Amino acid sequence: MTRPGRKRREAAAAPARTARRDEYRRPESRRETKPSGDAVAGKNSVVEALRAKIPAKELLLAERTEVDEKIAESLRLAKNQNLVIKEVPRGIIDGVTGTTTHQGIALVIKPFNYTDFDQMLAKSKSEEGPGLIIGMDGVTDPHNLGAIVRSAAAFGADGVVIPERRNASMTGSAWKASAGAAARMPISQVTNLVRSIEDAKKAGFFVVGLAADGDEELPNFSLAEESVYVIVGSEGKGLSRLAREKCDLVVSIPMNSEVESLNASVATAIVMHWIAAKRAK
Repeated sequence: MTRPGRKRREAAAAPARTARRDEYRRPESRRETKPSGDAVAGKNSVVEALRAKIPAKELLLAERTEVDEKIAESLRLAKNQNLVIKEVPRGIIDGVTGTTTHQGIALVIKPFNYTDFDQMLAKSKSEEGPGLIIGMDGVTDPHNLGAIVRSAAAFGADGVVIPERRNASMTGSAWKASAGAAARMPISQVTNLVRSIEDAKKAGFFVVGLAADGDEELPNFSLAEESVYVIVGSEGKGLSRLAREKCDLVVSIPMNSEVESLNASVATAIVMHWIAAKRAK
């Protein structure tokens, strides 16, 4: 038989136990889901994207969000760029961004306008001098992609190629990392990278892979003055087996033995600089 006083003590302790359990639950404000579109979220990120003039569709502001200095600047920039500005329930922004840590503001990015690969090849072949196209094989970091696009524009490449699967695409983050170069650099998204290699060969390009264990070191690179399609692998796995098998040559960058590997965008920039320097002589 349970005493009446014990029941009262257990009833009083129940809310305290519930409160303690709630302390260890994942906060609602930090839950993340798959985003329904490409969007930049958060006060700092949004205002920086608007300053960089990343192509956007609309600016979303959550209902009852306090308009501070950053949000006020975002609203002004969006208005100056003739963007649609919508005040929406917070749940709408949760769904668009895939997170609830968006601080009540999000910039919805326009889908990137990719260039057809055949058109890229044809244009490259029609230009005076040897062509240079950069292809990516498993580069999943959008900041690396953006940096490679930026370097490609700086060193006179004719285009950048990315596969649809297992590779970063031209999202708002990649566009921002390109520092505006994505607006003037042809970028093609292909369903099959190996097929693009085969098509490039038919068009007269030599296909050159970039890997730590290459056939030639960069200072001895013998194809710099030919039309080349340079394939860059991921930092962790390098070139995929099929892509490597299709390469006419695999080149490595000589490095200090204490350094295991270079960032994909840095390695690509070094190769492009070397090719540009050779062709300038």
